Amino acid sequence: MKASDLRELTLDELRAKEEELRREHFTAKVKHATGQLENTAKLRLLRRDIARVETVLRARAGASQ
Repeated sequence: MKASDLRELTLDELRAKEEELRREHFTAKVKHATGQLENTAKLRLLRRDIARVETVLRARAGASQ
């Protein structure tokens, strides 16, 4: 997901997206640990998407102060 797409979302949508990505990352980690994850690059992509969402959230928190 691109950062420009994330900037268009509302605060509530960003929080929901972060929660969704964290759950997906957790299930991918479990699958990786049990040997069921076929695309191991997905872990890296999910981590980066979570970081993008957190960056946009922090930027908005800083802008509001």
